[in-house]
Amino acid sequence: MTIKKPLAFKQPQVGHIIRDLRLLAGLTQEQFAATLGVTYTTINRWENGRSKPSPMAKKLIEQKLNEMGAQGEDLLTKYLPN
Repeated sequence: MTIKKPLAFKQPQVGHIIRDLRLLAGLTQEQFAATLGVTYTTINRWENGRSKPSPMAKKLIEQKLNEMGAQGEDLLTKYLPN
């Protein structure tokens, strides 16, 4: 799967996508934060809907979704149906 256009993340969808992506990868918030180059607090805020990712962070999240293949595509279908 390759994402063709930028994702239009909305709250609370973005928090759910990030949480599910992290859990499917088997990572803690701290570990996932390290893979994206952000802090644990940032991941926590995203997941709880208190803030949303920057455009650069969205690109990294999209990259992670692409790396997951079918599981990433399932997350997109679940939270961002066409």
